[in-house]
Amino acid sequence: MRVLPIPWRDPHTVEPEQLAQYITMLERACVEHPNNADFRTCLGMAHAMNFDVYKSMDALEEARRLEPDNFFAQLKYSELYYRLRALLRAEEETLKAVNLAGNAWELSLARKQLAEIRRLKREGTQKPAWTKPLNVPVVMLVLMTVISGILLAWK
Repeated sequence: MRVLPIPWRDPHTVEPEQLAQYITMLERACVEHPNNADFRTCLGMAHAMNFDVYKSMDALEEARRLEPDNFFAQLKYSELYYRLRALLRAEEETLKAVNLAGNAWELSLARKQLAEIRRLKREGTQKPAWTKPLNVPVVMLVLMTVISGILLAWK
């Protein structure tokens, strides 16, 4: 098996055409090796670099399903949530990565990400949770629209 090049060391230097080639190559590798979580993790990273969140999420979830103890699949899955600013879920998933770390370097990566997530949570930089019903604002918007329409028609 050939070692794949790693374009995501500096994602800003990868041209879109080159990224598309990497994605195609990784998709082929995933078809040829359907039980390889590492290929799926790399594919998820490439899709994330291409701003294709859903495909990235699917690939990383599949990598985690194939190898539940794969540190990098878990870390990259949690990083995707972190980058989407779904910080509560990112923290949960990063804690799982901390538990999967097999050496000091992996543990430092996961802890650094966890510290950054907690810093952002403290500063309030997270996606809002839609836990309140929107019935009242919607009714008020409709009423204002109807009243505005009546006033315009009246004049």
